[in-house]
Amino acid sequence: MTAEHEVVVVGAGFAGIAAALELEAAGIADVVILERAGDLGGTWRDNTYPGVACDVPAHLYTLARHPWPHWSREFAPGAEIQAYLRRVAASTGIDGRIRFDTALVEAHWDGDAWALQTTRGARRARMLILACGRLTEPSIPQVHGLAAFPGPVVHSARWDPTLAVAGTRIAVVGTGASGVQMVPELVRRGAAVTLFQRSAPWVLPRGGRTYTDAERRRFASRPDVLAALREDLFQEGEARHASRAGDAAAAAAASDQALAHLRAHVTDPALRASLTPNYAFGCKRVLLSDDFYPAVASDAVTLEPSALARADADTLVAASGRRHTVDAVVLATGFRATRQPYADLITGEDGISLDEHWATGMSSALSTIVSGFPNLFILNGPNASLGHNSSLLMLEEQAAYAARTIAARPTGAILRPDPVAEQAYTDMIVRRSRTTAWVTGGCRSWYVDERSGRLTLLWPGTVTEFRAQLRAADGTEFLREPATERSTTP
Repeated sequence: MTAEHEVVVVGAGFAGIAAALELEAAGIADVVILERAGDLGGTWRDNTYPGVACDVPAHLYTLARHPWPHWSREFAPGAEIQAYLRRVAASTGIDGRIRFDTALVEAHWDGDAWALQTTRGARRARMLILACGRLTEPSIPQVHGLAAFPGPVVHSARWDPTLAVAGTRIAVVGTGASGVQMVPELVRRGAAVTLFQRSAPWVLPRGGRTYTDAERRRFASRPDVLAALREDLFQEGEARHASRAGDAAAAAAASDQALAHLRAHVTDPALRASLTPNYAFGCKRVLLSDDFYPAVASDAVTLEPSALARADADTLVAASGRRHTVDAVVLATGFRATRQPYADLITGEDGISLDEHWATGMSSALSTIVSGFPNLFILNGPNASLGHNSSLLMLEEQAAYAARTIAARPTGAILRPDPVAEQAYTDMIVRRSRTTAWVTGGCRSWYVDERSGRLTLLWPGTVTEFRAQLRAADGTEFLREPATERSTTP
C-alpha cells in the first residue's frame, strides 16, 4: 500500500528542518521528511575535513525560532553546527518525522499529486518540498591518470578519517572555501602540502574568537542581548552587499583591505604576486581566513599557481609543467552547484524533467517555484544563495512562504506556477546582475551557469529585499484555479 501525505520534504539539513518547523507552525500536521543518509545535517554531516567551520557568525547561522546561546566561538566548527541541528530536531520532535536511509529515486506529477519512488517503497504527496541543498554532490575533475594514483584520493566532502596526515605529502587541489580552511589545519597536523591553485581567491581577515563562559551565561539569561547581537550581525551582513554587487567604492575599499591582509602575511614578492587575484572583488565567493596566508608562506606549503593537469603514478603534473611527487590527494574542488543533482529525478506535468526545464540554467519565480511543476517548492535552489549574509535567512523565508501558501490552498486546488511570472523573475535577475562583478568580473564561478552565462545561484539583492518580495506574494505567481473551500490538513 502506498503511503500518502499532505507534504513530503526531501532532505534533513537546515532547509528540511526549517520547512518542517514552518509547516508545523502553520498547522500542517501530515509531514514527513525523506533523508537518504542515516543522520541529519546535510552539508554539516558530510563535510568533516580538518578545519571545517562556518564562515558566517554562529549567532546568525541559527534558525530564528531556535537561538542557541552556547556556541563555543564566533565562527562555529562543523561538528558543533551538526550537534545544534540534532538538538533542534530532537527538542521539537521533528526528528520523529524523518525517515532515514530513504533516498528519493524519482518523483512524477500524476495529475493531482506527486508519486514518489524511494529506496524504501512508494509514497504519494499532495505537496512536495525539495530541501536537498546545493552543495551535496562533489565535483570530481577529470584528470588523466588520477584514477591510477597509488595513494589515497579523497574529496573534501568525503573526508577519510583514517587518512594519515602527520609526515605525509598531501596535494590539495583547489583554493575555494574548503581548501583555504583545510591547508592551515593540515600544516598544523604535520603534513607537507602542495597546493594547486587555478586562480587566487580574495581573502579577508576572519577575526573571530572563543566566547567566554560569562558571555554564554549572559546570552542564556538575557534573550534580548542575544537578539540584539543577531540583529547587529544581520545589519553588518547587509552592509557587505554593496562591495559584492557592483558598488565601485565599496568594492575598492574591500579589495584594498584584502590586499593589505595579503601584504601583511606574505613578504616574498613572487609568492605574493601568485596569491593576488586577477579578477574583480566579489566575482567569486570572498573567503575569510587569518591563517591561510601564513600557512602558504611557511616552509610546509608549496604553492603551485596552476591547475592540476595529469597524474603520472605518484607524481602530479601541473598545467605549468612542474611535477610534484605526493603521497595523497585531496580534491577541494567544490560541488555540482549549477546542475542540481535532484533535478533529473523530478518529472513535471508535461513529462519534462526539472533538469530539462533548466537546460540553459536554473530559473524560477520567487526563487522557490517553477512553472510546469505544480504543488512543488524548492528551497536553496535558483537564485537563493548569498555572497554577503547568512544563507539560512533565505531558506527560512522560503520555508515560511511555502508553509503559508500550502496552508491557504483551497481544498483540491492545484498550485500551478505561472510561466509568465517565472520569465519575469528570470528577466529581473538578468537585469539586476548585468553590471555586477558576478557576471562581468572576469572569473569563472559556481554562481553563473556556463551554458547561458546567467547568474543562477545568487540572489542579486539584499536579504531585506528578498524577504519583502516573498512576504508580498499574493498568489498571482500561480495560474488561477477554480475557487473551492479552504484546505484543512489531516
